[in-house]
Amino acid sequence: MNKIIGGNLAPASAQGQPQVRSVVVDEESAGQRLDNFLIRHLKGVPKTHVYRIIRSGEVRVNKGRAGADTRVVAGDVVRVPPVRTSEKAAQKVEMPAPGREFPLLMEDESLLAIDKPAGVAVHGGSGVSFGVIEQLRQARPQARFLELVHRLDRETSGILLVARKRSALKHLQDQFRERETGKTYLALVVGDWPASRKVIDAPLHKYLLADGERRVKVVGKDDPDGMKSVTLVHVRQRLTGFTLLEVTIKTGRTHQIRVHLASQGHPIAGDDKYGDFERNKALQKQGLRRMFLHAWRLQFNHPSNGERLDLLAPLPPELESFLHHVRPPPTV
Repeated sequence: MNKIIGGNLAPASAQGQPQVRSVVVDEESAGQRLDNFLIRHLKGVPKTHVYRIIRSGEVRVNKGRAGADTRVVAGDVVRVPPVRTSEKAAQKVEMPAPGREFPLLMEDESLLAIDKPAGVAVHGGSGVSFGVIEQLRQARPQARFLELVHRLDRETSGILLVARKRSALKHLQDQFRERETGKTYLALVVGDWPASRKVIDAPLHKYLLADGERRVKVVGKDDPDGMKSVTLVHVRQRLTGFTLLEVTIKTGRTHQIRVHLASQGHPIAGDDKYGDFERNKALQKQGLRRMFLHAWRLQFNHPSNGERLDLLAPLPPELESFLHHVRPPPTV
């Protein structure tokens, strides 16, 4: 049985016959869930298989069974059973994502905040080979630790936090979980948003279409599948045929802003899932070729010193340009 200190496991195909391994949890990995710990070490192995070997008891922590949500501790010995990866998965490990840096809003020893462009996924999966985090790791091979703190939709631009330490990741994710952060987006919606409509408190439910694509809808407050979802809305500017909103989310549900705004009869301009499809075609001809949703402001406590930070990401040029196009002419 081989023992590896907190390190990566090479694909089984590169080692001949797969074999049982023991991985000792290091300080940087301490506090991670067992499933995430294994996913990081078993490159190319499907997540479904990772959960299967955990449930079957083939994975052991300090010689005992453990659940997927078990938090590993520095010094723990994790038994990893023999696993085989497909040739396609092995090739994916051998041909990693191209390295790429992204515009930085801040960076220190604990974290970095990037201004994510629209059209880039935050991570690989669901038909996407790689995303921000994979490209960032390739661009910074010397970095021992880089992990996403939270997510943004692929079509959404703006502030995205990446932790550089395990302790920072836990501290920041705790803030998101306990709703101690302030997350405000800029969204351009179709039509004239009523100034009196400032709070949307409507449960959301995720479901799948026939082709397997994920969707979200508003459901009644008595629906057992509904997740409590609260969105605050402030009118920032009224434009010709549109309203620019500042939208603050109190809960972080999938597609929350997009679904909540559309449910009020004012979909986000350019939203290809919940928007006005005919209107979107016309908007493309006017120069708007993406969804007008931008993670504009993020407030949180620094994980090391507790300082309250307030980050702002200006609207990208393509959105500013469209706003200029639909601003009403000045009154004389």
